[in-house]
Amino acid sequence: MILKQLSILNYKNIPEANLDFSPHINCFIGMNGEGKTNILDAIYFLSFTKSATNSIDAMNIRHGQDILMLQGEYDIDGVEEHISCGIKRGVKKVFKRGGKAYKRMSEHIGLLPVILVSPNDQVLIIGGSDERRKFMDMCISQYNKDYMNALMNYNKALQQRNMMLKNEDADIDIDMISTYEEVMAETGERIYEQRRKFVEELIPVFQDYYTRISGNHEIVGLRYTSHCQRGPLLEVIQRDRSRDIAVGHSLHGIHRDELEMTIDGYPLRNEGSQGQSKTFLISFKLAQFHFLKQTGSHTTPLLLLDDIFDKLDSKRVEQIIQLANDEAFGQIFITDTNRENLDRILMNSQDDYKLFMVKGGQIE
Repeated sequence: MILKQLSILNYKNIPEANLDFSPHINCFIGMNGEGKTNILDAIYFLSFTKSATNSIDAMNIRHGQDILMLQGEYDIDGVEEHISCGIKRGVKKVFKRGGKAYKRMSEHIGLLPVILVSPNDQVLIIGGSDERRKFMDMCISQYNKDYMNALMNYNKALQQRNMMLKNEDADIDIDMISTYEEVMAETGERIYEQRRKFVEELIPVFQDYYTRISGNHEIVGLRYTSHCQRGPLLEVIQRDRSRDIAVGHSLHGIHRDELEMTIDGYPLRNEGSQGQSKTFLISFKLAQFHFLKQTGSHTTPLLLLDDIFDKLDSKRVEQIIQLANDEAFGQIFITDTNRENLDRILMNSQDDYKLFMVKGGQIE
């Protein structure tokens, strides 16, 4: 897949931009706070119908303005696609494909696969288990529509069950709560199976990327844990129903799943240095890229690399620069404050490229 053109109007600090991209490498150079990341976020928005950094749509509109517009012209394996988004303060967001508005935003997910590697990925290590579940869900949803539907149905049943558990003024309707538990169990086991397969297939690719970037200095791992591993999920949920009633929420289910990250057998969040953690996350995301390329629509995702060289030693930077020129990665968008790193990537590139200068939301 190739993003040929991107038009931006009033997105964050960017007043207006009309950009034509190289089908291979596109670099954005500028100081912090000038708008480099906002360009990548606009690309991300057109894929996921939302910002990677701000979940409230209206807050992405440039200060002092009432509307924002994003438009992208794509080539998906020879098929032209026009995607647009319009947001007006106080009005529902409109997302269109080929000029026709989507009825549900979820219908769009997976059409334009994108992998974003950014400093915000650190939350995957230091954040709660919900961040790591969100990562799995976002990736799997890009190639499996049934997964997204199962997840929506599970979360709806979970929310309704929790509402009943919190209602201290009424007797629990056992028949009704059993119905919600059956939905949670049926959809939860389907979700678990997809997460399990995803992690199982991701691990060897992830470990290979880490070895290449680190020079085989450490051994990293991923371990997926779930209540589904304790037996039939319906039995697990119902076994502690009385305890759930006492605490007022559901203690068991796939909403408590965890993806453990380790280095040399120990928790990464406790043992990993800044450079090791950064290498872990970059390898993790590159493995996700590889996985998405082999699944779903079988098109090559866009790879967005935001400020990835910070906190890495020269050897690891060199390995990433070599990876960036690997033809397997298709179209790449890279931001950095250091012109030297980008020049080294471009110097080693055998393909055409474009270099953009970004200052105060203006892009040249």
